[in-house]
Amino acid sequence: MDRRSVLSLLSVAVVFGLAAPAAQAADALETIMSRKTIRIAIPTDYPPYGFVGPDLKPQGLDISMAELIGQKMGVKVELVPVTSANRIPYLQTNKADLVISTLGKNAEREKVLDFSYAYAPFFQAVFGGKAVAVKSAADMAGKSVAVTRGAMEDQELEKITPPGVIVKRYEDNAATAAAYVAGQTDLVAISSAAGGTIMMKQPQTNTEFKFLIKDSPCFIGIAKGEDKLREKVNEIIVAAKKDGTLDAMSKKWLGREAGDLPQ
Repeated sequence: MDRRSVLSLLSVAVVFGLAAPAAQAADALETIMSRKTIRIAIPTDYPPYGFVGPDLKPQGLDISMAELIGQKMGVKVELVPVTSANRIPYLQTNKADLVISTLGKNAEREKVLDFSYAYAPFFQAVFGGKAVAVKSAADMAGKSVAVTRGAMEDQELEKITPPGVIVKRYEDNAATAAAYVAGQTDLVAISSAAGGTIMMKQPQTNTEFKFLIKDSPCFIGIAKGEDKLREKVNEIIVAAKKDGTLDAMSKKWLGREAGDLPQ
C-alpha cells in the first residue's frame, strides 16, 4: 500500500473517530433517565422559596417544585444548594441539570440559558393582618404601611397610594418587616419572599396577602439547546397548573395562589 493510500485510510479513521462520539452523545433528558437521578440547583438561604428546616433539610416552594419534577419523571432528586451568584454557572458547567431558584427571565439571561414556563409567582405586594380590611390601594386610606426606602415596592407603591395613607419608610427589609411585626404599622409593602417569611415565622400576626403591587414570576433554568428536557419540564408544569398543584404550593408558601403564569 503506498503512502497516499495509508494517509487516506488514516483520514477516514480520524473522521469517523471524531464523528462517532458526537453521534452517540446523549441529550440531558436521556442522561437523566439513564442514571435515574436529576440534579436540581435550589436555594437554601431564601425563605420561603428555599431554606433549611428544623430537620436540617432543604424545604420551601422551590424544593417542592424540584420534588414534583423528580416524582413526575420517576427519578431520584439530588438537591444542589446554590447562591444567586453561582446558580447559572452551575448549570453552564454541568453541575446541575435544572435551576429552580427564584430565577427571573430577562433578555441577558436568555442569551446563556433556556427557560421553562413560569412555575411560581414572585411579586411585590401589600400584606397585613386578617382583621385589616384592605383589598386594594384605595382601601389603605387612613391606615399605615411600612416599606423599605427606595426599594421597588416603595417606587411602585408611590404611584398608587391614595391620600390619607401614612407611609413609614425604613432603611432595609429587615427593619421594615420588624416594624410591621412589632405592630408599628397596619400593613407592610414587601416582596413575596419576605411576606411569606413573616406568615411562616410570625403566625401570631395573622398576616395575609392583600393586593399585588408588581409581578415578576419564577422560571426554571435549563442549559441551552436541551429542548427535550425543556419540553418535559413544561409538560409537568402545564399538568400541575391544570390539576391545581401549582396553586396549592403557592398558597402554602406565599399565601396566594399562583394564578395565571406566563409561558
